[in-house]
Amino acid sequence: QVHLVESGGDSVQAGGSLKLSCVASEDTFSGGCMAWFRQAPGKEREGIALLGIDGNTKYKESVKGRFTITHGRAQNTLYLQMNSLRPEDTGIYYCAADGAGCMTDKVSTMVLTLFRYRGQGTQVTVSS
Repeated sequence: QVHLVESGGDSVQAGGSLKLSCVASEDTFSGGCMAWFRQAPGKEREGIALLGIDGNTKYKESVKGRFTITHGRAQNTLYLQMNSLRPEDTGIYYCAADGAGCMTDKVSTMVLTLFRYRGQGTQVTVSS
């Protein structure tokens, strides 16, 4: 059973930066796509970044230019660099990889439960 573990969540002031990490217990990220989701308080979970099998990246409009999804040198690591953080970026961030969730190339239509591997989430809180 492959496990994904997110880390790097913290409380920061608006305008600050955080880098989230997602580590897989095995070499999970060598074949499928990888993605980050976010669930803000009182809101539905949403896709925010996608790293496709072809290496192309897609982002939710509100995070474009501020967030960057990358694959680590180690095949089992995924990152999300978040800059210029805003209070509306507050939420629980989840990483996901592989599975039917990779059949879309649009961040807006990503569904976390369709990914084969999913983490438990890490909390990000941005204060104004």
